[in-house]
Amino acid sequence: MEVVQPRCAGLDVSKRDVKVCVRIQGRGSRPTRATVTTWGSTTRQILALRDMLVEEGVGMVVIESTGTYWKPFYYLLEDHLALTLVNAREAKTVPGRKTDVADAEWLADLGAHGLVRAWLVPPLPIRELRDLTRTRATIARDRAREVQRLEKLLEDAQIKLSSVVTDLCGVASRRILTALMSGVTDPAALVLLRGGLKVSVAELNEALTGRFHRAPCLHDRASAEQNRPAQRGNPTPRAADRRRSTPCRPRGTCSPVSLG
Repeated sequence: MEVVQPRCAGLDVSKRDVKVCVRIQGRGSRPTRATVTTWGSTTRQILALRDMLVEEGVGMVVIESTGTYWKPFYYLLEDHLALTLVNAREAKTVPGRKTDVADAEWLADLGAHGLVRAWLVPPLPIRELRDLTRTRATIARDRAREVQRLEKLLEDAQIKLSSVVTDLCGVASRRILTALMSGVTDPAALVLLRGGLKVSVAELNEALTGRFHRAPCLHDRASAEQNRPAQRGNPTPRAADRRRSTPCRPRGTCSPVSLG
């Protein structure tokens, strides 16, 4: 088979290290030489690997796209070497020889004979824009999920706030939710926080009439422990500090409960 890349390298990337096979095509009586080495995945190791590949005169580097582990290698090598990112499905090795060393040798052999198809890796400005848009979409999706969880919690407590307001996380809704979290359950007191909501007082009063159950919190348990010195003795300073640093809900906070 015709060799299109006399000097080719194959990289089998993992989380902790990478197996590198440098394949140098032989000429005449000189046989083909393939050398496999192991390098770390840290920045310094990748830069040292880059210097070694440049020194060897490698004309093509084939990298298998394994999760996101290929990205540091690709980004640190792309300015100095000709890289080819291949899909793992398209570069399957022979069955029964599935090892990292065998994979690196197979990638180098495929690259030397031009049998790999490169995947598109966009330039840096497009990658940065893509990461920004994907992060924004992820944050928006997580926010919508939290709002749905909040609405389910209110529905379990028979609070129909989402039925009378357009935005459950609006300014007025946040004031009402903050009052609920601080222990205010009287609908007449909650209605006073309506602000500019375009809903009648009677409808809002009806929507905020729910069913609540007082749940014990860590603060009440800590107070009970300190008020019984005769039974358990005074707490040690370290235990007392640990209890004071434990976050808990303010006293008197009421938790919604399902009508089940």
